[in-house]
Amino acid sequence: MRMFFTMLAAGSVLLAPVFAADAADPAPEFTLQARDGGVVSLSDHVGEVVLINFWATWCGPCREEMPHLEALFQRYSELGFTLLGVNVEEDSSLSDKFLAETPVSFPILFDPDNRVSELYDVVAMPSTVIVDRSGDVRFVHRGYQPGFEDEYQSQIRALLRE
Repeated sequence: MRMFFTMLAAGSVLLAPVFAADAADPAPEFTLQARDGGVVSLSDHVGEVVLINFWATWCGPCREEMPHLEALFQRYSELGFTLLGVNVEEDSSLSDKFLAETPVSFPILFDPDNRVSELYDVVAMPSTVIVDRSGDVRFVHRGYQPGFEDEYQSQIRALLRE
């Protein structure tokens, strides 16, 4: 089990584990407004492996991780994989500047009231949830350190083979 530190707004430090879910639980259904103006539901992606990444522009590790997520999306999207980036900020317009500098081709969704973040027990930024083709949560990662993308890739590949 890996440990990481996340700086909270008040300057305190949160220590939390990165773990893989032992038992597959159904991923909570959600529908969110997308950056492109449409709406996206998790159920739109039944039959695909889905990586849900909860992020914010004020989160340094989120910003560092984003290009790696784009690379995973580009590599595996033709094989039944999708990635949903869920921005958790109250003001979703804050993401525009960041995404202009770090463009991504996967859907960016907005959770300004943190309703979906609460469904997924997001307590650290970023948080990444990987859902299998049956709609069950298989892996949960809290936080990001360089190299985590290698673990995501291994998990995505394993789920795509199932």
